[in-house]
Amino acid sequence: MKLTVLATRAGVTLPAGTEAQVTGFAIDNRKVAPGTVFGAFQGARVNGEDFIPAAIAAGAVAIVARPEAVVSGAMHIAADNPRQAFARLAAQFFTPVPETIVAVTGTNGKTSVAEMTRQIWRMAGHRAASIGTLGVTTSDESVSTGLTTPDIVTFLANMSGLAREGVTHVAYEASSHGLSQYRNEGLRVVAGAFTNLSRDHLDYHADMDDYFAAKMRLFGEVVDADGTAVVWADDEWSGRAIAHARQRGLALLTAGEQADAQGLRLVSRTPGQLGQALEIEWAGTVRKVNLPLIGAYQTANALVAAGLVLASGGDAAQVFDALGRLQPVRGRLERAAISRAGAPVYVDYAHTPDALEAAIAALRPHCAGRLIVVFGAGGDRDQGKRPEMGRVAATLADLGIVTDDNPRSEDSATIRAMILAGGDGALREVGDRREAIAAAIAEAGRDDIVLIAGKGHEQGQIVGAGADMRVLPFDDVTVARECAA
Repeated sequence: MKLTVLATRAGVTLPAGTEAQVTGFAIDNRKVAPGTVFGAFQGARVNGEDFIPAAIAAGAVAIVARPEAVVSGAMHIAADNPRQAFARLAAQFFTPVPETIVAVTGTNGKTSVAEMTRQIWRMAGHRAASIGTLGVTTSDESVSTGLTTPDIVTFLANMSGLAREGVTHVAYEASSHGLSQYRNEGLRVVAGAFTNLSRDHLDYHADMDDYFAAKMRLFGEVVDADGTAVVWADDEWSGRAIAHARQRGLALLTAGEQADAQGLRLVSRTPGQLGQALEIEWAGTVRKVNLPLIGAYQTANALVAAGLVLASGGDAAQVFDALGRLQPVRGRLERAAISRAGAPVYVDYAHTPDALEAAIAALRPHCAGRLIVVFGAGGDRDQGKRPEMGRVAATLADLGIVTDDNPRSEDSATIRAMILAGGDGALREVGDRREAIAAAIAEAGRDDIVLIAGKGHEQGQIVGAGADMRVLPFDDVTVARECAA
C-alpha cells in the first residue's frame, strides 16, 4: 500500500515529494523487513532512536520519530508525538477490523468486564472476542496469552486477524500504560467504560492524578466523538470520570446504586451460596437477575459489561437474560478446589490493596468460619502498596499468610518484610508459595474459606530481571488442587 494513501487517511503529514510502498509496521528493529515503517520512540529504559540505522539497513522505508531524531537513508516522518502518529498510520494499514469495538479502563475489573462483555455478545449470537490480561479470547473460547495492552503493532494485527476470522465484536482492556503510550489508537471505539480507581502503578505515574489522567485518555481521545462513556457510578473517582465524558460531549450510561435515571441502577443485591440475586432498574422497569457469581465487585463488573453491550446496540432483553448465565473469568474468584476438610479454595488476581479488600469482602458473606488469605506483592513495582496490603489482610482476614509473588530483581524477604510491617504482627510468613498454599489449606476447617490472591490466571513465578530473568512454572489453581488432594 502507498504510504501517501495511509498518511492521508490518518491525517499525518509526510515530507514533500516523497513516496514509498509499505509492506508492514514495526517498533522492533529485529522485525523490520523491506518496505517496513519503523517507529522509533524514546522509552524509560530504551531509546528506539538508537536502532534507526539498523532498521534502515534491514529495509525500513520510513521512520516515525521526533523531529530531532537523526534519519539518513529513509523517509523521516517527524512528529512531536511519534507514538500517536505511528499508531494512526498503522491503523490504516491493518484492515479490516471488527465493526463493533469497545474498551474498558480502571484499576480493577478490566479483565472481567471485557470477558463478560464477550460472553454477553456471544450469547446474543455474535462472533465476539476479548483482548487483555488473559490474552486474546475468541468466540470459540480459545485463548492466546499476551500483555494487558500489547504493543500497537500486535494490537492492530490482532484486530485485523480477528476480523478476517469473522469476529464482529471486540472488547479490550485499556491499561494506563497502554493509553499513555498510544498502544490502542486509530480504531473506531463506539463505547468506553470506567470501572474504578485505586492505588497502582505509581512507580510509573507521578501520582494518582497523573494515573487518572492517563485513564481518561479513553474518554478524551480514544472513544469516538459520537460514542458512549459507561461509568460505574459508585466509585469515589466516578464523578470526575463523568465530568470528563460530558466535557468531551460523549453520551453517558452510568451503572450502580448511584446510577442516574437513564442508567443501570442497582436496586438491591442479595448474596446466596452460589451467586447473588439482583434487582436492576433500566428504562423505568425493575428486572430481577440471578447472577451466578459471588461478590459485590462481580456485580459491578457484570453491570458495566451490560452497559457496554447496551451502549453498542445490544438488545436489553438478551442482555439481562445473559447476565444470569455468565461464567466466572479465569483467575477471578475462581474456585480451584475443595479441601479434604470441605473448605473451598478460591484463586483471585487481586494484587492491590483495594482489590485484595474487594476479594475478601466478596467471600466474607459466604464464610461461616475463618477466611484464610495467602498473598504477596511483586518486586520492581510500587513499594508503597506493600504495607497497605498487609494492613488489609491483617484487618479483614482471620489469618493472613504472606508469601512470594513475582519478586523479580528484588530480595523476596525484603518484600515480605515490607508487607508484614503493615500487619502489626498479625500476619504469618511462609516464603515459599507452594508451602504457603499448603499451610493455608491444611489450616482450613469445613466452614473456612481459603483465598489465594495475586496471581490469578498467571502461569509462572517471575524471578530476576533483564538477562537474568526467569519464569518458573507456577499455577495457583494447579498447586491448590494438588495440596487439597
